[in-house]
Amino acid sequence: MGDAEIIPIGTRGRPGRGTGKQQPSSAARGLAGGPAKPRPAPRKAAAAKGERTRPEEQAPAAAADAPAPEATDEPAAVAELRAPVTTEDRGPLAGIPASDWMAAFQAAAVEVFGEQWEPQLARFLAFLRRRLTGEYPVDEYGFDREVTEKLVLATLRPIAERWFRVEVRGIENIPTEGGALVVSNHSGTVPVDGLMTMVAVHDHTGRFLRPLGADLVFRLPVISALARRSGATLACSEDAERMLAGGELVGVWPEGFKGIGKPYSERYKLQRFGRGGFVSAALRTGVPIVPLSVVGAEEIYPLVGNVPALARLLGVPYIPITPLFPWLGPLGLVPLPSKWLLEFGEPIRTDEFERGAADDPMLVFNVTDQVRETIQQTLYTLLMKRESVFR
Repeated sequence: MGDAEIIPIGTRGRPGRGTGKQQPSSAARGLAGGPAKPRPAPRKAAAAKGERTRPEEQAPAAAADAPAPEATDEPAAVAELRAPVTTEDRGPLAGIPASDWMAAFQAAAVEVFGEQWEPQLARFLAFLRRRLTGEYPVDEYGFDREVTEKLVLATLRPIAERWFRVEVRGIENIPTEGGALVVSNHSGTVPVDGLMTMVAVHDHTGRFLRPLGADLVFRLPVISALARRSGATLACSEDAERMLAGGELVGVWPEGFKGIGKPYSERYKLQRFGRGGFVSAALRTGVPIVPLSVVGAEEIYPLVGNVPALARLLGVPYIPITPLFPWLGPLGLVPLPSKWLLEFGEPIRTDEFERGAADDPMLVFNVTDQVRETIQQTLYTLLMKRESVFR
C-alpha cells in the first residue's frame, strides 16, 4: 500500500487534471503548499458595501465609470436633492425629510386610534394639562368623576365584557335619578364583584355607583387613594345618609369579609347581614332599597383553605388558599373566567314607613331580613337557570 500511486479523481491519471498537458494547471498548483498571491478586491464591490477608499484610488474609477451628465431643465436645488447620499456626507439623523417623519406618524396614529385620532389626542393632552395644573373638580368625599370614567371604569370594562361576560338583568329597577341604596351579596375571596357592579351600573344607566367600603380598604397605601377617587367612602351611617340625601346611588355589601372569605363549600349561602345599619340609613332618607344578586363571583377564586396565624400577623381578615394560589405564584392571582349574572330586584320602598321608623329595632330587623331573603331566593333561581360555571 505504501508504493501505490494516488490518482486524483477526474484527472484520468494525467498530471494536468484532465487537460492533456504535462504541466499542472494553475488551480492544481494552488492546492500545493507555498505562498499564494493575494487577489485584489474589486473596487466596485467595496464601493457598494460603503467601504471608504483612498482618494487616489477613487478618482480613476469615478472618471472611468461615471456617465456623462445629461442636460436637464431642473433647477440646481432639485438636482441636488436627487443626488445620492453617501455615508460620508450624511449625519446620524439626516437623509429622512421631516415630511416623511410626519407622514409616518400620521399613518401610525390612524392605524392605532382611527380616523379621529387628532381630537382624541387633543382630549388626552387636555386631560394631562388638567391633571398637572389641578384644574379638575373633586367632591367632599374625594370622588373624581374624570378619573373614574376615563381610567377606572375604562380599565375594568374589558374584564367585565370579555373575561367574565357579565349579563345584567332588571336594570330598569334602578332609579334614573335621586338617591337609592343597592344591596348585594358579597363573594369571590377578593372583592371583584363590587368593581364589576360599578361597571354594569354605569354602562346601563349612566350613573356612578358610590360603594361603601370597609376600613381596611382605606388603610392600604395605593388602594385607599384610588378608592376615594372612584367614589368609595367609609361604610358608616353618617356618610351613607349624607350621600343618599344628596341623591347619590350608593352600594353596600352587608356580608363584609365574612361573605368574600367564606369557603367554597358554602358558596351562595348568605352570611349575616350585620345589624341592619344600611336599612336605617335608607329609612331615614326615604330612598328605595334595590336588592342585587350576583352569580359567578364565587368561582373566580375558589377558597379551599386559610392561614389564620399569618392573617393575624399581617392584620388582614384571612390569607386565602385556592387551587392555584400560592402554588402557581403570581399566575395563581389570575381569576377564573366564570360566567356572571347580575339581577337587580324590585325596589323596596322606605318612604311609606312612619317617621322615626329607623329607631324601631324590630322594624329594621324585618326589613333587613326581607332584603336578605329576596337576594337568597334570587340566587337559587339564577343558579338553576345557569347552564355551566363558565358559559
